[in-house]
Amino acid sequence: MPKAKGLEDKRIALAGSRKLQELSEIIERQGGVPIVRSQQGIALLQESGLEHALLQLIESGTDWAIFTTGTGLDAMLQQAERLGLRERLLDLIKRSKVGARGYKTFALLKHLGIQPLAMDDDGTVEGLIRSLAAYDFSGLGVTVQLHGETMPAFAAFLEEKGAAVRTILPYKHVPPDPDVSQALCREIIEASVDAVCFTTAVQVRYFFRYANAHGHYPAIAERFRERVLAVAVGRVTAEALQEEGVRRVLAPGNERMGAMVIEIARYYRNVPNL
Repeated sequence: MPKAKGLEDKRIALAGSRKLQELSEIIERQGGVPIVRSQQGIALLQESGLEHALLQLIESGTDWAIFTTGTGLDAMLQQAERLGLRERLLDLIKRSKVGARGYKTFALLKHLGIQPLAMDDDGTVEGLIRSLAAYDFSGLGVTVQLHGETMPAFAAFLEEKGAAVRTILPYKHVPPDPDVSQALCREIIEASVDAVCFTTAVQVRYFFRYANAHGHYPAIAERFRERVLAVAVGRVTAEALQEEGVRRVLAPGNERMGAMVIEIARYYRNVPNL
């Protein structure tokens, strides 16, 4: 008798914006129906502000350079290239103490021949704070590359340790289409989707910001408790869901999108009555 695929008759909403075709095909191979409801928003390059920030950074220097996303670091390097300042920026970073959050950031720094002095152990800003806690920042200049939004708690942590903090915002997130957010809220409340897959913490924040602003949160929270499965690609996204009050979160041990779908199929094979 053939083994059950796991997602027969299951409607799986995808809140991401990357690898949608690939994920949809995996869901379909498992017998499910993919529904794209992107909550990622758009990352817009802050070109004029970034140019000013880079010129100021290269002119004044910094004791610490802390990078929170590979995308942001790459945007800084590309803008520096356009200004003819890439080598000067790289030299400045190499002469600074470097902190990094996230494996993509670490991979890019490694490719550039830069070894971070401090790095998170779990992909979170909180993990980076733990790594930085042992260092003395008294009287030091610290430049922090932001990840599309302000990070007041992180800046406050550094300032409490005596740092003079400067932030660089290479790109800014623009919220997703409100009609798409409304559609996803309705589908969760009606339980016309069986699971919702979130692949970044940004998606979680935007979705719940919309749900709260439009009075949908109580009904959505109830559905996630009892009927609709909240799925996270990894630990950081799962923590973002938990911070929004979602306690029943499924996440794969292998933090990859394909593994996430396989984990959902495995879940439903074990609870076929849902």
